Amino acid sequence: MTDARAPRVVPYGDDAVLVELAGLAEVRALDDAVRAARAWDPDAAVVVDQVPAARTLLLRVREGADPRGLPVERWWAGRSAPAAEAERPEVVLAVDYDGPDLAEVARLTRLTADEVVARHTGARYTVAFGGFMAGFAYLVGLDPALRVPRLDSPRERVPAGSVAIADEFSAVYPAATPGGWRLLGRCEETLFDVDRDPPALLQPGTRVRFTSS
Repeated sequence: MTDARAPRVVPYGDDAVLVELAGLAEVRALDDAVRAARAWDPDAAVVVDQVPAARTLLLRVREGADPRGLPVERWWAGRSAPAAEAERPEVVLAVDYDGPDLAEVARLTRLTADEVVARHTGARYTVAFGGFMAGFAYLVGLDPALRVPRLDSPRERVPAGSVAIADEFSAVYPAATPGGWRLLGRCEETLFDVDRDPPALLQPGTRVRFTSS
């Protein structure tokens, strides 16, 4: 029987492949497996960058290497269970919950504003992947009761530090930018700093917890 979760490898330019997977759990499992293999497997040592997304994992190889030779199926078959959440680093973000969409989220979810805050701070999040802009992390773990759609019309400017939700994700905007997520509040933490190593505070796999400031 064919494993519906098995990866599909697609060429992606001259120096990369895009691995298509069934979902976030599969992406995290393969991402962990490749990162671990890069420390001991010569075939994995040619990988210089890996970029997880919602259902794909981009693997880029060093100059001169052939990405078509990557044994993705072997790494997939040898994957282990994801690292225990307790073993992953945790970032705690203090939030001032006074966002312009807090009341609307309460109306849409049939909760009070205080209950929205309590559910948002009560959840435990994990960075699934980054995207949209430098330092923007898609956080999974949002309370299902807080799932709301994006705004019908995006704002022209969302302030840096805005804490937001949309569909199954929560996030923090690292810089001022247009955006269509619903804003619950704002935090003062610097999410992206080119002088920091790594520049992005929230890396894939990092646990995140929000507190009310």
